[in-house]
Amino acid sequence: MMNEELVLAVTGLAVGLASGMLGVGGCFIMVPVQYWLLLDRGLDSTLAIRSAFGTGLAVALPTAASGAYAHRRRGAVDSRTGMALGGAGIAGALIGGYMAAHLPAEPLRLIFGFVVLVGAARMALLPFCQQDAYKEPSLVQLLAWGFPVGIVSGLSGIGGGVLLVPLMVIFLGFQIRRAVGTSSLAVTLTSMGGLVSYVINGWGIQTISGSLGYVNLTHAAILALTSVPMAQIGTAYSHRLPEKQLRILFVAVMVYISLRMFFGR
Repeated sequence: MMNEELVLAVTGLAVGLASGMLGVGGCFIMVPVQYWLLLDRGLDSTLAIRSAFGTGLAVALPTAASGAYAHRRRGAVDSRTGMALGGAGIAGALIGGYMAAHLPAEPLRLIFGFVVLVGAARMALLPFCQQDAYKEPSLVQLLAWGFPVGIVSGLSGIGGGVLLVPLMVIFLGFQIRRAVGTSSLAVTLTSMGGLVSYVINGWGIQTISGSLGYVNLTHAAILALTSVPMAQIGTAYSHRLPEKQLRILFVAVMVYISLRMFFGR
């Protein structure tokens, strides 16, 4: 097997690129990689998937924040929408994390695969979907969207961007680049709720050394070391490269990862 630290560092590069380009936390890449690494260490599958979820959210937080900062400098963040979606997402992710901490590995693995597959389908169909004309959403509308996305985020160990971006484009009438930037802000907040939930609900449970609850600090540090700066580069490319090629690439990656999680290693 390749050196674990090298695998995590390379994974972090892909995570940062995805986060900056697409407004996602990158957990759809981090979670399966960590899950397989932890299984190779001999960790029980249920503890492995929960640790992968918690650690992924710990990395999604600074990575998405890095991307949000870069997008904001380019005027591509709607702060009101991002704060409202993310604020409601915090509450939802706390609940979702609690639910995940009381479920075994098999349903968690299938939930993760399903959420990533739905995100891939949404992203693939985005160009063919009829968009509503932009109309400033009400606070109630934003909270009503953000809360369930937060629950899914906590339950499946993702930042929520794979759902938020198509939601904002299709139902709220956002332009794609502004949706990506705003999603980065929302993911930052939602990940915070999920992170807290996985620390609290995993407190006192033995996983691997260097862990705080279901969050492995060593893995998180290595991943963040490359993902956070790479998010800045991903953001720059998201404003330069054709969206079609980016979408096709990440849809392919998401489908592959979801199928791997569905059918085991």
